[in-house]
Amino acid sequence: MTIKEQLIVSLDLPDIQQARSLMHLLSEDVVFYKIGLQMYLKYGSSIVEEWKKAGKKVFLDLKLSDIPHTVSSALLSLQPLQVDMINMHALSGMNCMKTAADTIQLHMPNTRLIAVTVLTSLDENELASIGITNSPQLQVERLCKLALQAGLSGVVSSAWEAPQVKAICGETFITVCPGIRRSSDQTNDQIRIMTPQKAILNGADYLVVGRPILQSNDPKQAAISILKDIEIAHNRGNS
Repeated sequence: MTIKEQLIVSLDLPDIQQARSLMHLLSEDVVFYKIGLQMYLKYGSSIVEEWKKAGKKVFLDLKLSDIPHTVSSALLSLQPLQVDMINMHALSGMNCMKTAADTIQLHMPNTRLIAVTVLTSLDENELASIGITNSPQLQVERLCKLALQAGLSGVVSSAWEAPQVKAICGETFITVCPGIRRSSDQTNDQIRIMTPQKAILNGADYLVVGRPILQSNDPKQAAISILKDIEIAHNRGNS
């Protein structure tokens, strides 16, 4: 995995023309993009096909969650898109994750299936309000164990939990971390945030970045700045 592949830019935009302009602007620097509910529900598979045709990697962020048969069927319907990464909710349970992992292994072996643990917009109070008494850290630990046992490739978590995920599940179990903010960035609705350098040093494999790039006055420079932070973290880690 190259340094450029570690940055996943979120296409959380209202219009495909804006997304195309962004991809063109970042074409020399960004190879991995996240297509989430906003764009997928509006444009469907065509946007994924367009990005793949342009030679980009795609993380399809649909956060699938349903009964095992429905999630498996949904994955099969996405098979022709050949996405590089797709996610589901770990709270769907062991049986659902295991069924989904088996479907991926049989029909989409080049796609990495990862599990969403605790959204980075949630803290202890938010979790308690929905009946989860664990801290975010403990909840992530519990769910990453289930994802590993179910045969998934990794998890989505905040970078704060990345060290525990690696300690529990091993270095090859990937950590995909949103909530990445440079010291100069606004936090928006993210609570458990971390800078790019610290996130990589903490064990994050992929950094998912949206608004710090999308809302920047100079998105290209913002992306380059984050890539430089990733490179600095690797150099620090190897020194």
